Amino acid sequence: MNVISSGLQWFVDLGASVMLPILLFLFGLVLRIKPSKAFKAGLTIGIGFIGLNLVIGLLTKNLGPASQAMVKNFGLHLGTIDIGWPAASAIAYGTILGSLAIPVGVITNVVLLLLGLTKTLDVDVWNYWHIAFTGSLVYVVSHSFALGLFTMVVHVMIIYLLADMAAPYIQKQYGLEGISFPQGASAPGYILALPLNWIMDRIPGINKIKITPETIQKKMGIFGDSSVMGLIIGLIIGFLAKYSLAKTLQLGVSTAAVLVLMPRMVSLLMEGLTPISEGANKFVQSRFPGRDLYIGMDSALAAGNSTVLSSALILVPLTLLIAVILPGNHVLPFGDLATLPYMIAVMAAVFRGDIFRTIIGGIVNVIGSLYIASWVAPLVTAAAQGAKFNLQGNSSISVLSDGGVWTTWVIVGLGKIMTWGGIGLIGVVTLAIMIWYNKFRSKNNKQTVTETASN
Repeated sequence: MNVISSGLQWFVDLGASVMLPILLFLFGLVLRIKPSKAFKAGLTIGIGFIGLNLVIGLLTKNLGPASQAMVKNFGLHLGTIDIGWPAASAIAYGTILGSLAIPVGVITNVVLLLLGLTKTLDVDVWNYWHIAFTGSLVYVVSHSFALGLFTMVVHVMIIYLLADMAAPYIQKQYGLEGISFPQGASAPGYILALPLNWIMDRIPGINKIKITPETIQKKMGIFGDSSVMGLIIGLIIGFLAKYSLAKTLQLGVSTAAVLVLMPRMVSLLMEGLTPISEGANKFVQSRFPGRDLYIGMDSALAAGNSTVLSSALILVPLTLLIAVILPGNHVLPFGDLATLPYMIAVMAAVFRGDIFRTIIGGIVNVIGSLYIASWVAPLVTAAAQGAKFNLQGNSSISVLSDGGVWTTWVIVGLGKIMTWGGIGLIGVVTLAIMIWYNKFRSKNNKQTVTETASN
């Protein structure tokens, strides 16, 4: 078992730019795609991910110091530091339980696909760290290795269900045909966005507000262009960080570059994914007529969307302000400020690319995340100590993205109160919804379409 875990960890450590091309090349061969075509598709995806990571790195490199400067300027002193997802993933994979997350996720995915209970074929195996995270937290509160393992199974089922449900919105809004986002920090945003969108549709005045990158450009001309918007937002952040004029201008141009380059890297990724997605659906249709298949990918594919990135950048100073004024909050946002695009990626799709609604939804998401991250902080700190993670002098740590997502609150909360009964209850409810959504609902939809066509 240790040998298998070590081998899997070595494979994951290769990074998405190497791991995904290999996985998708092998997958392409299984789908009977020509080896040369499968190889080219995999390589293109790898190149796309390198480009995407370079652009994300550019954003993080510039946004991180600016955020730190704003924290200092605003005089924020909160007891728990937000360590960000890179550190959280290291903690999650740093435990014995966490090392089993990948085989647990893959096996569960295959079983659910064979049973027709999910449409998502998850190739983004790196992001199984999300289930390793919750599994480790439940292990901390229950001291049961088996329950931690069961938690990972239940959590990944929830993610696949949410990915299936959100996929039509994602495909329509971002033009990502055949793609879903089974990412633990993004997929739960679907459940938050649906009621918020319903409410805003029914508030007089609010329901008339429509702010998209297209409407902004139409009404504001050059000031609505994505590059100019990026420049303006970067200049505002630089001003709030009290940067010098030179550094403020550099931040503005860098932010503009991110808004322009990110969509181009995503289009390169999609160039590689398209033949794999088409081959997968042909394969499924030949063996399971009437069934659809989504390729599960990282929500980084949507992070460069103008709505997502613009809203996320506006949310950076707002998140710091909310952290200060929010009663009962103990978490100082820091590490995950650059992760805000991922947190709102699915929400923006449900809001149909509306920047106003995405910002409102993002504020609601941030408020909930700060409270949940504050609540879960002792468990995250204990898990970090168990994984021999260096706390760097901090007595209390948390993570805004995964530590603050509502699924963590539900899973860990019921796991703490009811142990096996709580996690089992979540699993039964999730399975029931899966059966309804992918069996009965799909069957009824097909029947309706057939009857309509006959008439």
